[in-house]
Amino acid sequence: MEKNELKQEKKQAQDDSARSLLEEIIREGARKLLQAAIEKEVAEHIENLSAITDAEGRRMVVRNGFVPERSILTGIGPIAIKQPRVRDRREKKETFTSSILPRYLRRVPSLDNLIPTLYLKGISTGDFAEALKAILGENVRGLSANTIVRLKRQWEDEYKAWSKSSLAEKRYVYFWADGIYFNVRLEDIENKRQCMLVIIGAQEDGTKELIAVLDGYRESKLSWSELLSDLKQRGLDSGPKLAIGDGCLGFWAALREIYPDTQQQRCWVHKTANILDKMPKSVQPKAKEKIHDIYLAPTKEQALVALNSFVSLYGKKFPGACECLTKDTEVLFSFYNFPAEHWIHIRSTNVIESTFATVRLRTEKTKGCGTRLATLTMVFKLGLEAQKTWKRIKGYRLIPQVLQGITCIDGEIPEEKEQVA
Repeated sequence: MEKNELKQEKKQAQDDSARSLLEEIIREGARKLLQAAIEKEVAEHIENLSAITDAEGRRMVVRNGFVPERSILTGIGPIAIKQPRVRDRREKKETFTSSILPRYLRRVPSLDNLIPTLYLKGISTGDFAEALKAILGENVRGLSANTIVRLKRQWEDEYKAWSKSSLAEKRYVYFWADGIYFNVRLEDIENKRQCMLVIIGAQEDGTKELIAVLDGYRESKLSWSELLSDLKQRGLDSGPKLAIGDGCLGFWAALREIYPDTQQQRCWVHKTANILDKMPKSVQPKAKEKIHDIYLAPTKEQALVALNSFVSLYGKKFPGACECLTKDTEVLFSFYNFPAEHWIHIRSTNVIESTFATVRLRTEKTKGCGTRLATLTMVFKLGLEAQKTWKRIKGYRLIPQVLQGITCIDGEIPEEKEQVA
């Protein structure tokens, strides 16, 4: 037994050594690439100004050694960089600023996303240093508890400014709305189902944008009315043409009052989960296929045939599941009134679900207690980071016609409307 343990310890030590060597090779390679890129950037800057000379023909903008070395924190650990210094002897000299390595950059931007994620996972500010060491290595510097506190204050100011920014010049064709629960207990709220109310919108050019983040109660009309009223006060006089969300939201009652002309589309992902929840697991795989046949049908008529088939097959044994399906028939098929190219985007709230999937509440509440503003800020930061990866809506060139009020027939734009447009 002792020999086996010694062998395992020896193998572990060898693996750790090999891993450490590999990490060092990767880090050194990254350092050389970054250093070379910065050197090239400086050389090109100086070359572009090479024609500017003094009376004796000497260049006015030249290289002049290096600025003090600094360490940049990255996902593979700290990287030491020496940035070339540029000397500008012109009367109206300009300070050279690297686009690759801004003057005050101390860590790559992607690491900033770690802090909101860890916070919403329940890591306290005092434990951040240890958590980051486990992720980034023992040599992590520059992300102390005090640094985290300063960053959170800075982001709180950003959230406050963002949540009051004008929407007067904005026009959205679609809204996705949902209430997201996180692994953070807000202040003294114990037993109430408080969550983050999130709205994402599709703009005229097809790009998706985080519009609103506010704490409230998912099923509460009052909470959603507060959020939508705020959007209107910020200048969004016209609502979207279609809003997508779960049927349990108080969002719909609020939407009818504040943006009454907006059509409603129930999320098929939520609907599918709710239906299957009322059926035994042995039946769920086949039932799920039948539900897919409904909302993936090419025409509304075929979708209704598939729906009736589902009810005929399961109605007697699982009346609750069938009732869950049929009660929202009117708003389950609104997507057929919009371009078929948009269907993949507007049949569900996946854009919200996928964005916050990694930090949604799946475990017990944390013992720690997060402040309302801090949690809102973290959700806001995560949303903005995710926004960079959101894809533009397919068929975005059809959005202007949708905003003009065209109604599609099974996803097809009527010919006369298309010609006029």
